Amino acid sequence: MDLFQTIQKNVSLLTENHSKAYPHIPLYDKQLPSIASLNVIVDTVRAILFPGYFGNTLVNLNSLEYHTGVYLEKLYNLLYQQVLCALNFKSDGEDNAEVALHQKAKTLCCGFIDKLPRVKYLLSTDIKAMMIGDPAAKSDTEVIFCYPAIRALVNYRIAHELLKLGIPLIPRIISEIAHSETGIDIHPQAQIGEYFSIDHGTGVVIGQTSIIGNHVQLYQGVTLGAKNFTLDDNGLPIDVPRHPIIEDDVTIYSNSSILGRITIGKGTVIGGNVWLTNSVPPNSRILQTRATQMVFSDGLGI
Repeated sequence: MDLFQTIQKNVSLLTENHSKAYPHIPLYDKQLPSIASLNVIVDTVRAILFPGYFGNTLVNLNSLEYHTGVYLEKLYNLLYQQVLCALNFKSDGEDNAEVALHQKAKTLCCGFIDKLPRVKYLLSTDIKAMMIGDPAAKSDTEVIFCYPAIRALVNYRIAHELLKLGIPLIPRIISEIAHSETGIDIHPQAQIGEYFSIDHGTGVVIGQTSIIGNHVQLYQGVTLGAKNFTLDDNGLPIDVPRHPIIEDDVTIYSNSSILGRITIGKGTVIGGNVWLTNSVPPNSRILQTRATQMVFSDGLGI
């Protein structure tokens, strides 16, 4: 069989009864958001938030306002096209909705730009927390350039604001870009406070309904996950709060799994390799002993 016959045969096999045989693979006739373009958007936001660190221009105090204005306009133009694709992806396809979608995309993009000062502030606290928590960090520049946690947190904080604005699909793509680049998996819906740091970072997972307070530090391999799922009548998982609440000033060391809708009280320290499925009071010390028993600060085992 020659190449033409091979292609012709497999075109038929791959397309015949597509909608009936593969209902879970829908056919779209609209342009979807572009991962390549979203990468450029994230890079543009980096250039706005960290002027002189990222982007193709040198920046000083005299050129800072010009630089920021140019990059904000670039960001708007890039983001508008991608938001429009995302809105089209979720729309019902009615022709009379097209003008409304264009206007909504413009409004959402302006809304996101309004959030950037807050994002810049939060990331500045994250950088400071990593400087305080890591003796190996020699400068802010080193943290911004080299630390995978900052790369992941930039994507997370961008994605989180986009999600809060109600933009579909794009927030998850941006968070998964960081996941593939750094090994840090933060769902864009998770709520994370100020001065958040992740040391090393590889293998950290922060689930969708996690709530993290201020001055929290995680080490590599930490999972803030779900213990089980609530199912509907069809046996499918329901989106309800199912991940931990981590209060202020908590430290969780490497490879610990904190599972379920439990609360880790303020000031608690959780040692490495701990498996925890129950809430703990403030200022607890939870360690894994040789007998794999966890011990509270009052000496009582569980």
